Amino acid sequence: MKATLLAVKGLVLLYLAYLTIWIATSYAPQTSSPPLLLWFLDLINLYIHEAGHLFFSLFGQYLHALGGSLFQVLLPLALAVVTFRQTRQHAAYPLFWVGESMVNVSPYIQDAPAMKLKLIASGLRHDWNYLLHGHLDWAEPLGGCVFLLGVLLCATAVGGGIYFAVRSYREAGALSGE
Repeated sequence: MKATLLAVKGLVLLYLAYLTIWIATSYAPQTSSPPLLLWFLDLINLYIHEAGHLFFSLFGQYLHALGGSLFQVLLPLALAVVTFRQTRQHAAYPLFWVGESMVNVSPYIQDAPAMKLKLIASGLRHDWNYLLHGHLDWAEPLGGCVFLLGVLLCATAVGGGIYFAVRSYREAGALSGE
């Protein structure tokens, strides 16, 4: 039974490793066809992003604009922290989501000067153009850093997941006397 569980965890982590490589090499917003899980996460991220605008609208225009991207990253981060505190071996999965959310936000940041990305409706304000107003030259390096950090978090999640899967398999073997 524990070998089967390790095999399932291994397959899931192998798929997440593939997704991390795909993100690092092929991610292009609105122009690529992402693997199904990434498409689904991005759809969830869109709803969370928009909810963030709603929640942060109470705190003024600047936080209203920042709230979408911020909430999109903070929600899975909160889930990762809670999961890590309860069962460390499962924290890799929401941590992967944090990284993927950061990767998802990065092209939006980089698009601030050009504003070429299609928003969910016409006539909406481009959050990052507003946030970086007067400093639009920061958009490319900031977006690049967010992308790189996101990819590193995805890779860390996969590595941590492998570590904890092997560790729990070994501990289960030691407890059963194998």
